[in-house]
Amino acid sequence: MEKLFTPIIDSELTAVTFIICSLFSLFLGFLLALSQLYKGKSTKSFSITVALLPLIVQVVIMLVNGNLGTGIAVAGAFSLVRFRSVPGSAKEILSIFMAMAVGLATGVGHIGVATCLTILLVSAVFLYSFFNFGDTTKTYRELKITVPENLNYTDAFSEVFEEFTALNSLKQVKTTNMGSLYKLTYNIKLKDSSKEREFIDKLRVLNGNLEISCNYSPTVTEEL
Repeated sequence: MEKLFTPIIDSELTAVTFIICSLFSLFLGFLLALSQLYKGKSTKSFSITVALLPLIVQVVIMLVNGNLGTGIAVAGAFSLVRFRSVPGSAKEILSIFMAMAVGLATGVGHIGVATCLTILLVSAVFLYSFFNFGDTTKTYRELKITVPENLNYTDAFSEVFEEFTALNSLKQVKTTNMGSLYKLTYNIKLKDSSKEREFIDKLRVLNGNLEISCNYSPTVTEEL
């Protein structure tokens, strides 16, 4: 068991150890890319990036190999990448960090650590995704209600909101139709998503059967 976590690189890097580490980096990167695609959206370029990133990090670590000057130069070069990239989603950033961690492990020859780490990370991603951990889209909504100008919208829907929502907040008020109508936008959390139709029907009675829309809308952004 202890040999599993023993690095295969001793004092000098050989062609055999480099090839072994590189093959493991490619395979483990492929597994990480697959986990990133599970129940999520991703572009082809990003999937390829995640799959190849462990190999790139591994080669960088092997080239530095204790050389302080080389390490500082590499850190400066990689810091420029931040200014050439656009913000990504939380899941994309997680995939990048996972790929870098695996690349660091293979770069110092810890093949066993890299393999176990990948298995744990991929299993955790599949498990959390399968059980929809942290998913709030089933209960959170963006509600838009059109009301006539003579309706006091401040308290008009209070009783209905109290009955059907756990949270509600007025996000925006906008006039339309030459000022004869108001469009109200709320962020709400339903107590029971199965009663959404009943909730809307009661709102229709209060707003004179004008337009109402209820959209799925997470309350937090996915960007970090």
